[in-house]
Amino acid sequence: MNLPQHLTKSLLAICISAVSLGTLSGCAPLVVGGAAATTAVVASDRRTAGEQVEDQAIELKISSEMRKLLGEKGRAYAVSYAGRVLLLGDVPTEQDKERAGEIASRVEKVQQVYNQLRVGDITPVSVRTNDGWLSTKVTTTLINTKDVPTRTIVVTTERGVVYLMGRVTEAEAQRAAKAAAGVSGVNKVVKLFEIVSPESVAATGQSAAPTQDSSSPATDTSSDTGSADVQTMPVQ
Repeated sequence: MNLPQHLTKSLLAICISAVSLGTLSGCAPLVVGGAAATTAVVASDRRTAGEQVEDQAIELKISSEMRKLLGEKGRAYAVSYAGRVLLLGDVPTEQDKERAGEIASRVEKVQQVYNQLRVGDITPVSVRTNDGWLSTKVTTTLINTKDVPTRTIVVTTERGVVYLMGRVTEAEAQRAAKAAAGVSGVNKVVKLFEIVSPESVAATGQSAAPTQDSSSPATDTSSDTGSADVQTMPVQ
């Protein structure tokens, strides 16, 4: 059975961290030419430890609720970053999509839901496998992109669309999105970043504080529900 994509990314993140410490040589191929040691921003996850635990609990709870709602007739999963939840997968009807979004929004500690569920047949395994590979390629690209805080960015791919979540400055968000859009095979990049001030991340070890306005105007929200700060990045 394939691991859920968010678990695969977690394993990837662990692997990448180990490479930076020089303790797990088996993960070395993920770092192209060793460039990560010289170009990547060394930054830990900007969520607090409590937020990270809460996000894991949110993902597990929503996944359980989605199985109850859909059974075998669909697939839906959640990716959570600081209580901001991305819903992905396939559901049979528009009503199922709306219901799934409502259920997710009522889970404890959830602050916002980006409902990107697709109405249609379940995505083939081959496509999902390719999505996992694209997430790996995008993550590797971000590691090798200067001034991108990879460890605080979550990469998720669904049917060739790459979603980026994390707590970053506006400049970091633009660099990350541009780099991801340049990866071969990516159809679109959707930014779901929480924008923070540069001052809040200037000191090593400090938690990033959201700016007064962390939401950006939407450029394409046709498939989004209640997501005023969804932005898409053209693919190069």
